[in-house]
Amino acid sequence: MRAAIAAAEVGDEQRGLDPTTRRLQERVAELLGHEAGLFLPSGTMCNEIALRLHVRPGGDEVILDRTSHPVNYEAGGPAQVAGAMIRTLDGEGGIFTPEQLVAAIRRPGDRYAPRSRLVSVEQTTNIGGGRVWPVETVRGVLEVARGHDMRAHLDGARLMNAVVASGVPARDYASGFDTAWIDFTKGLGAPVGAVLAGSSELIHEAWRWKQMLGGAFRQSGIVAAGCLYALDHHVERLAEDHDNARTLAEGLAELAGVQLDPGSVETNIVIFEVDDAPGLVKRLADRVELQAVNATRVRAVTHLDVTQADVDEALSIFAEVLD
Repeated sequence: MRAAIAAAEVGDEQRGLDPTTRRLQERVAELLGHEAGLFLPSGTMCNEIALRLHVRPGGDEVILDRTSHPVNYEAGGPAQVAGAMIRTLDGEGGIFTPEQLVAAIRRPGDRYAPRSRLVSVEQTTNIGGGRVWPVETVRGVLEVARGHDMRAHLDGARLMNAVVASGVPARDYASGFDTAWIDFTKGLGAPVGAVLAGSSELIHEAWRWKQMLGGAFRQSGIVAAGCLYALDHHVERLAEDHDNARTLAEGLAELAGVQLDPGSVETNIVIFEVDDAPGLVKRLADRVELQAVNATRVRAVTHLDVTQADVDEALSIFAEVLD
């Protein structure tokens, strides 16, 4: 990947002259079944720009799962950038049903209520534990949204993990949404970047917000090249991360003081329960990198830089500390 970055053909991205970036945008748009793509520094910027594209000032509401990234990890961006009301659903592992969406949609024309404008789906779920949205559920949610004159956005931070785990093509998950994106800095292993896809009209407007938020580049081909390399070389290997996550989950489930159903681990995220999650994360900080989700839940992620030997070593450390 570093060799590809070093050899990248570049130009001024803001003038549409970077050939490597153009190639990446076109490839992702085709992959996701949309007309156009826009290279952005991060998935968070993809989410925030997409919400701003869809949500109108004056009380529009976004409906999404309570564990989703825009709700918990974007510094209140939906309110600041899009002026959006947030309505959260309590899905199973971050996955809500079409029926839950129907029940949450506001009555049309009710001047007392926010206007239900946008539904957002996170694939795979993050704090939900790396769960894969079944394509049938995605289609059901989209059908409800269309029936209520709502727009739909796919947060595809780990979309390729879902593709590898399920065998469902990315286009089948993403093409029905008004906007969708994939991230290259997680399991795909690139240093920078995500691509937001949508109609040519929406991506044209997204460029304005990219400029406003400081997301425009110059010779962006040096980082876009890493993303292209990831698409060529790092997609199928995501299955290794999933295998390592299952091994980790099975080992953790055998330890005293750990609550975890290994069968719930579908991709590369393992969330387990202990009595004191922040305390455990602090005790292991110099040896195993973890995240305390709340007082009792811990998040562990396998990725490009985690080997089977690393998982075995981590399990030995967990056993030692939890004994």
